Amino acid sequence: MKKLVIANWKMAPQTVKEAQAIFAKIKSRAARLRGVETVIAPPFIYLPLLKSAGKIKLAAQDVAKDDGGPWTGEISARMLKGVGVSYAIIGHSERREIGEGDDVIREKLYQSLFRGLKSVLCVGEKEKSQEAFPHIVREQIKKALRGIPRYFASKTIIAYEPVWAISSHSKGKADTPQNFFEMSIFIRRTVLDVWGKSAALRLPIIYGGSVNAKNAKGFLEVKGGSGVLVGKASLDAREFNKILEIADTI
Repeated sequence: MKKLVIANWKMAPQTVKEAQAIFAKIKSRAARLRGVETVIAPPFIYLPLLKSAGKIKLAAQDVAKDDGGPWTGEISARMLKGVGVSYAIIGHSERREIGEGDDVIREKLYQSLFRGLKSVLCVGEKEKSQEAFPHIVREQIKKALRGIPRYFASKTIIAYEPVWAISSHSKGKADTPQNFFEMSIFIRRTVLDVWGKSAALRLPIIYGGSVNAKNAKGFLEVKGGSGVLVGKASLDAREFNKILEIADTI
């Protein structure tokens, strides 16, 4: 199975020219790699300009919780599908930070899945606490998946992204591959409770949080892991291409 490597550009770069230049460099390298699924999630306004091409798939950084209606500033999953988007990131910690609750995340996840987008559900704890985080992650998963039909499991991906490890939060430091391995087991057990054994065994689980070319190999080699979600490092085409090359060899 191909490793999944997702670039989350967040609110960058600041110009179309920069976005196209980074995209072109990544596209050139990705075209030569057979063992990796390369996904780029740029700001919304760049999606129609970059277009999904060959070995690169496009992702949205968010979707609206409704398919239509008078929601100023929102973009629906149907609209995204219409401009060639294949993936969507749902419930990222930076969305949760500005007040996005579990009910909204569940509605967004449903809309994304219903419209046929492969949906990356982000979960993770704010503080590095051995006692607290299993409960937090379990609740985030269960609340997000509650009421969503099991047949959507084939298009669902879970990204374990501890908030304390994200570089934009207090200069975060990446978690360890060993902890990601343990969390992947814990996440599968939680999915088992909701969707059953088949879904729990097959559902891809990826790691996010200060991933770079130096530490990516450890996370990509984790048994039961399916890839990585890359933030800041994905805006450096050379750095991100190194991560793709590493993923291609595993």
